[in-house]
Amino acid sequence: MIKKIPQPVQDIIETLNKAQFEAFVVGGCVRDLILEREPKDWDITTDATPEKVLKLFPDSFYENDFGTVGVKVPRFSATTDPTHENDIIEVTTYRIESEYTDKRRPKKVLFTKSLEEDLARRDFTINAIAYGPKKTTQWELVDPFDGVEDVEKKIIRTVGDPEERFEEDALRLMRAVRFFAELRDPKVTKPTHSWHIEEKTFVTIQKLAGNLAHISQERIRDELSKIILSASPKEGIEMLETTGLLHFILPELELGIGVTQNLHHIYTVWEHNLRALATCPSTKLETRLAALLHDVGKPQAKKGEGYNSTFYNHDHIGARITEKILTRLRFSKAVVKKATLLVDNHLFYYNVDEVTEASVRRLIKRVGLENMDDLMAVRIGDRLGSGVPKGKPYKLRHLEYMIEKVSKDAVSVKMLKVKGTDLIEKLGIPAGPTIGALLDVLLAEVIENSKLNTKETLLKRAAELKESPIETLRELAKEKIEEKRTEDVEQIKKRHWVE
Repeated sequence: MIKKIPQPVQDIIETLNKAQFEAFVVGGCVRDLILEREPKDWDITTDATPEKVLKLFPDSFYENDFGTVGVKVPRFSATTDPTHENDIIEVTTYRIESEYTDKRRPKKVLFTKSLEEDLARRDFTINAIAYGPKKTTQWELVDPFDGVEDVEKKIIRTVGDPEERFEEDALRLMRAVRFFAELRDPKVTKPTHSWHIEEKTFVTIQKLAGNLAHISQERIRDELSKIILSASPKEGIEMLETTGLLHFILPELELGIGVTQNLHHIYTVWEHNLRALATCPSTKLETRLAALLHDVGKPQAKKGEGYNSTFYNHDHIGARITEKILTRLRFSKAVVKKATLLVDNHLFYYNVDEVTEASVRRLIKRVGLENMDDLMAVRIGDRLGSGVPKGKPYKLRHLEYMIEKVSKDAVSVKMLKVKGTDLIEKLGIPAGPTIGALLDVLLAEVIENSKLNTKETLLKRAAELKESPIETLRELAKEKIEEKRTEDVEQIKKRHWVE
């Protein structure tokens, strides 16, 4: 049942044993070994104090109040960042924890000589299993809370009384759901054959869901991210809603529950958003977040009922809501910006016979070439989440062809074949705002017709325009851009009443 333990992990335990200390691998890595999964992290628990561990392993560090020493070892994990010289194995002294005063951290940590006492303070039985040499050199499982049986039966259950465990640390409420999402096999559809939260534990989560309000947004964000990136993100979000936790994480998403759509949608807004997340082909966090939130603006935008209801501007409304949600949850600026951009542009219009190269260049200019694959992934999730059989029909494949075809065409001033210095040196135009206005007009014309993007042609056109007042130039650039934007909007509206 237990595969070979990596040599660096064995070496640490052997060193501690030779110094007359107990040592065991513990927690999630043992659970993963039983499940025959590759552990992401390796944790060791011991009766040696941090000071003793530091003495035994000079290449280590101790920067916390919880008895955890980071021991540097030669790289052995395939998932380690290639830029890192070492892997870190955390070695933690057996401990018990006193009263929790903030529903997150113990008031005081006390060390103990008892492995069983250390396991008793852990969150779930499946994480309260140790493996190592107990009294002989033979390794064995130490399982005082029947965690192995719970792993085999796919049960998530707290160690001891669930109310006590969750009152100690409210983040455990989300961790239960996260383990549910991470451990379940999405191919297993029968509830009796899949991972589930034990009834008493589940009921207590519902009862204490409000305690999540005491947890920092950063920690909630981290758990949510793991759920979103799990093998069963849809089921994870559904479980957050069923337990009442989602109300304290993404209340805006809940507004889609029961909101019906129109004749092109068989699912409610809530169901469609979750299905879009489940079918999104990307493994990027920001792209999956965009898939989940792509229609979060529909409840606010909805007009009318039944087959002819409309959702005009829900993409732009949803983008504003997405930015607000992800900022509140303390996601990085890069993730907020990217997910918001994808939500704002997920309704891009594309019909093979109607859309020109110029419109594809405008789409690339608006979204960025580097983001097109991610936008396509959101669109595929959107389509499959609507119940259609194909996520990438011919017209999306044709769009990919067009993107590649025009990807080197100018979509920004920097890509024009003339620079501001050319206008100054060749045409004698003085440096100043007129230069920028001229370049904007040239760009607007090149986006429409990429063949115009030659130095000779652009200098000739700039010479024709250089005597025009700057207000006229700005208006001309704006006019050309707005003219094409209006074309796009009209085409989008053909779909807008549907999505």
